[in-house]
Amino acid sequence: MTELLLKNVRPFGGAATDILIRDGRIARIGAGEVGAAAVEDGCGAIAIPGLVEAHAHLDKSLWGMGWHVHQAGPSLEDKISTERRLRRELDIDPRRQSARQVALAASHGTTAIRSHVDVDTDQKLWCFEGVAETRERFHDVMDIEIVAFPQSGLMIRPGTLELMDAALANGADVVGGLDPCGIDRDPKGQLDAIFGLAQKHGKPIDIHLHEADELGAFSLEMIIERTAALGMHGKVTVSHAFCLGMPDRARAAALTEQLAREDIAIATTAPASRPVPAAAELRRAGVRLCAGSDGIRDTWGPYGNLDMLERALFIGLRNNFRNDSDVEFALHVCTQGGADVMELKDYGLREGAVADIVLVEAETVPEAVAARPRRKLVLKRGKPVARYGQPLFTVE
Repeated sequence: MTELLLKNVRPFGGAATDILIRDGRIARIGAGEVGAAAVEDGCGAIAIPGLVEAHAHLDKSLWGMGWHVHQAGPSLEDKISTERRLRRELDIDPRRQSARQVALAASHGTTAIRSHVDVDTDQKLWCFEGVAETRERFHDVMDIEIVAFPQSGLMIRPGTLELMDAALANGADVVGGLDPCGIDRDPKGQLDAIFGLAQKHGKPIDIHLHEADELGAFSLEMIIERTAALGMHGKVTVSHAFCLGMPDRARAAALTEQLAREDIAIATTAPASRPVPAAAELRRAGVRLCAGSDGIRDTWGPYGNLDMLERALFIGLRNNFRNDSDVEFALHVCTQGGADVMELKDYGLREGAVADIVLVEAETVPEAVAARPRRKLVLKRGKPVARYGQPLFTVE
């Protein structure tokens, strides 16, 4: 039996108390003497559950590889084809680069990641195998969920479906998809294939939907129809869903109502440059919302740092959240919201939960989101994995 006592911490910014961790779980929240336990003095820091990165691309970051001049053109197809070319030219090794991102994410307090990983006829299963190796290597510091993702298209690249099938048979956790109209130009074919894989392997689905306005609404309605027809209530996530930010708010509201009915979750990155789903509207409708960083300093763009506390700030800014309760909801999206979508068992800051805990030095939760201080301590299943922004493990 192992024990750790977090003394003088404030769960979600409340009154100071102690948290006793036993064998990787929260055994007690409350003051009390424990003689044999190791002790960490929180000195009044806020305790929150581990941050959840629910939309990442661990296989394609340039983090730690020096600065490379951006080469991709403005269109989505430009970015995809440029990335495919540069993977080999720059040696963007998915095993090495995903390991570096695990350390970066942990240093910022993330304890679980859903990563879309490219599967295509050029790379075949190289990216999946590299991230799968990282998942196994760092299983004690990070929960990693792998989405088999047809980044270059599914129907337009024969052989990709079979590679997706192989990845799912060999440990991929989620079936991915991408712009059924805009990329594959065959929405029925792509969605039939994706939902077919999900039915065959008993896996959930997470579909990138960049398509805007009415085109995106058309694809989204097809996703909703299949979810209902195949009984996949609660098992589908739509990432980005820029169409929900369309000017026609009545149309967006009708789509949101349908999403809520089928319990289809939305993943957002809260980008500044695109229309985005309105977080408050989704919340009122009962649609589950999670968040992620998307690409981190990759061939698509130079930005990002895998800090989900900063992502909560972006959600607040993008949605004009000013009240404390709204800012707290932005953090909820980056914690419990992601945990719900990933179906993390026994997640949270409560007795009996897995002890994935982050200590942040701030007066309140909204201040922690606004100021984004370095994380004082990060625990994964009760084990310290990062302290003051530095991982306590090596990746090279």
